[in-house]
Amino acid sequence: MRIYVCVKHVPDSAATITIRGNNQIDESVTFLLNPYDEHAVEEGVRLKAQIGASEVVAVTLGKEAAINTLQSVLAMGADRGILIKTNDRPDSIFTARALKAAIEQDGKPDIIFTGKESIDSEGMQTMFRLAAALDMPVATNVVAFSIDREHAFVECEMEAGVRQLLEMPLPCVIGTGKGLNKPKYPTFIDIRKAKQKEIKQIVLASLKIEKPAASMEISELKLAVEQRQPKELKGQPQEIVKELIQVLRDEAKVL
Repeated sequence: MRIYVCVKHVPDSAATITIRGNNQIDESVTFLLNPYDEHAVEEGVRLKAQIGASEVVAVTLGKEAAINTLQSVLAMGADRGILIKTNDRPDSIFTARALKAAIEQDGKPDIIFTGKESIDSEGMQTMFRLAAALDMPVATNVVAFSIDREHAFVECEMEAGVRQLLEMPLPCVIGTGKGLNKPKYPTFIDIRKAKQKEIKQIVLASLKIEKPAASMEISELKLAVEQRQPKELKGQPQEIVKELIQVLRDEAKVL
């Protein structure tokens, strides 16, 4: 079985982000593997261990620095990586087409894992666009997964704790949620071995992707502003409790 995992090179959520111009960020901050994609990699590696005679191939679209993210994925157990190199910031429409082209150039996928979203743009669209381009069924926020020879069986976590049960024919696209597994982080030996694994680099322009009729772009980035202000409640305990209830009812509107 050929297992593909689509991953993304994203800024560390703990980093201090600085906006440059209207719609750029200072990329001198630390970048890493998108946290949701860790679960996709882990599930791909587990599936290989379960069925044997398989290969896990990680694919990403990004700048040359994204090789560092692919090295992390290889250290987690993927067999090889593919970097589609570009200095642009393609939207989810073009990204899906690029991933499709690179995967089809490499081989025939039996299953594709992705994270359910990326922590930078949080668009949650790429997996659906990729599945549509490949004419495959897709499920997202998957928290339980199994397969037989012809089908995948998944549980998708919905709002309010509801779970949706799906049966899909293979091949298909699986968007992993955090509840699916607990990623095993690589040891020093795993990291050393990863450096010997292949990372194929493809220039985006060489894929000759047809330009989509529609596109999206980020017109402006703004830092999130904390609107809440601390308020100290003073007085006797009975008075404080009465005022707190009033705040929760009238301002927070949770009562």
